Amino acid sequence: MRHPDADLSRLYRRFADEEFRGHSPLYEELARGVAGDGAILDLLLTLPREKRQPNLLFAALRSLIGTPSDWPQFRAAVLGNAEPLRALMLARSTQTNEPARCASLLPVLALLPGPLALIEVGASAGLCLLPDRYAYDYGGRIVRPSRQHREPPVFPCTVNAATPVPAVLPRIFWRAGLDINPLDIADPSAMTWLETLVWPEQEARLARLRAAMAIAAEDPPRVIHGDLRHSLAGLAAEAPKDATLVIFHTAVLAYLSAGDRAEFARSVRDLCDFWVANEAPRVLPDNAARTAPGAEGRFLLSVNGAPAGWTDPHGAALDWIAEPSQAWRPNGSWRC
Repeated sequence: MRHPDADLSRLYRRFADEEFRGHSPLYEELARGVAGDGAILDLLLTLPREKRQPNLLFAALRSLIGTPSDWPQFRAAVLGNAEPLRALMLARSTQTNEPARCASLLPVLALLPGPLALIEVGASAGLCLLPDRYAYDYGGRIVRPSRQHREPPVFPCTVNAATPVPAVLPRIFWRAGLDINPLDIADPSAMTWLETLVWPEQEARLARLRAAMAIAAEDPPRVIHGDLRHSLAGLAAEAPKDATLVIFHTAVLAYLSAGDRAEFARSVRDLCDFWVANEAPRVLPDNAARTAPGAEGRFLLSVNGAPAGWTDPHGAALDWIAEPSQAWRPNGSWRC
């Protein structure tokens, strides 16, 4: 029988190779170190499976003692603070509310018939419910709000020639989020935790997150407590009937079992006009099977199950793959 450390070690190596490489040298070093360290793997195995992720471990340690300089300092800090670290990891979760992912979603949202009603599954503090309040730089093509009291963050996103970069932002008539543990934008400790989830070398990303928080604090989006398996239908029923209802999520379904993911994919289409998913391809394999594999570490953006583009997990890039001759169809796939 395979030792349980093997799966956990493989998880940390995958994060080092696919997630952190090229984006966070420190986290890549730490993930490789954990993958080969029996003492830390044993500590992680005392936690529930969903609490063993690299991002949670690294952010929790930074929250306790600050950012370690290297693997030896990290290892000593983990083993020297095992109990408080374990308690914090049990209390917190990786609710990385990355507003830059709106740059990947915007080309899809702008193609849909408005006005839009948005529901985000796994909304955290709701920052991704505000795509019409941010600005975007698609390789020099700037899209920004026509009126804004506060200067918005500008999210850079590299796109390919096929990407339908919008000229204007979509009109959003209604918005709401659903999360099993909503974060209050007015709670300083919750916002500090979101900041800690940003990888240590990514100062520009952190500055944009703080700017998005300031915009959200002026008019916070509604985010309710609930489980997507049981609460989504009720929230969808609240959406105005004269708006196009879009249910979307990004980097959320990986926390469900494969069976729950499949059931969600089957049921969500009956609740909305358009279902927009931005997830790792292994999370929704039926969607991924409808296109050629993308670059390692990319998310697959899909609409009603049909692939639309390959995205950077944090919104920094979008390669559009949908055929230009295709059009959107509510409650279905593509129509040529």
